[in-house]
Amino acid sequence: MTTGPGRNTVTVRSGRLGVGIVGAGRVGPVIGAALANAGHAVVGISAVSAESRERAEGILPGVPILAVEEILERSELVVLAVPTAELAGLVAGLAALGVWQSGQLVLHTAAEYGTGVLAPAAAAGAIPLAVHPAIVFTGTTLDLARLMDSYCAVTAPAPVLPIGQALVVEMGAEPVVIAEAGRAEYARALASVGELAGRVVADAAATLTRLGVESPAGLLASVLSATVDTVLRSHANPPEVGVAGQDSFDPGWPDIPSTGSDFSE
Repeated sequence: MTTGPGRNTVTVRSGRLGVGIVGAGRVGPVIGAALANAGHAVVGISAVSAESRERAEGILPGVPILAVEEILERSELVVLAVPTAELAGLVAGLAALGVWQSGQLVLHTAAEYGTGVLAPAAAAGAIPLAVHPAIVFTGTTLDLARLMDSYCAVTAPAPVLPIGQALVVEMGAEPVVIAEAGRAEYARALASVGELAGRVVADAAATLTRLGVESPAGLLASVLSATVDTVLRSHANPPEVGVAGQDSFDPGWPDIPSTGSDFSE
């Protein structure tokens, strides 16, 4: 990423980005590992509890555990993988400290929010991206394989939307564009499916176990897979608006507007 006085664009090319991960829960280290596998350099991760430090060291061996302010200082791409309830306060607090950098990419992973929650960072010149991987994370390296067979909701200002899409493709997933106004509804849709499926599967597994079925998980996985496939195939003409695949844009890193551009709205 190149910036400087007199330049009209910030150019992000296929070389490595210095990536900083804020949050070492189940999501952050996995996203960091996926980006590292794509050739980017993870320069640091924040972790507070003993459990999160152990997870960070296990999934990202050799990556230093740093204070959040130091991560922002070192990073060209900052991934905010924190609980949804903490996201807005974190972004605003870091803006108050004056640590966001002009031209810095900042990406959050919360389903509920688009880029509006990143407005304090954007006001300081950072480039906002909202990327939500639509998988259930375990916080282990098993998630890397799941991520490569998944979809990620991408929300960003139009000039930098290809950046978010390209990052998703680099992680091996499929980008799906969700409008800013649709993020809350998107999150509710996924949450309702997860909650309902969880209850139904738990009840069915308990019943099958009580009946002496040795492998209820295998049996239910087969039924669920067939059922979901049938239901989704019944939607013969899914809407194309808001869906972007690898063939729908240039996977090379595009030029994006100068750091003087206003992404704060």
